[in-house]
Amino acid sequence: MKRVLVVDDEPDILRVVSFRFKKAGYEVLTANNGKIALDLIPVNKPDLILLDLRMPVMGGDEVCAKIKSDELLKEIPVILLTASSGDKIAKRAEELKADDYMVKPFDSDILLKKVQKLIG
Repeated sequence: MKRVLVVDDEPDILRVVSFRFKKAGYEVLTANNGKIALDLIPVNKPDLILLDLRMPVMGGDEVCAKIKSDELLKEIPVILLTASSGDKIAKRAEELKADDYMVKPFDSDILLKKVQKLIG
């Protein structure tokens, strides 16, 4: 079973995304800030990370940069979740070496397709 880590400070997003992905057959881990996510990643080795950019304690941009600069973690696909839209987010995702991004509010079916494309 593929494991997805969902990192977001909004409880509703954690709940909705977790439900949708569990229903689709994924194991789902959650974290409500970047520091917790970084503690979970080496221990739980997720197959993919859904990562909100704006969070308390440690933002998603810092988390993504740490993941992508770590030799043991950099191959884990990261999809950024953000309320920002337009060309700015595409450029930011590229700078952070994220594998994809979704703008909030998002369609969970489209998000699921992006995940399936990256990890099956």
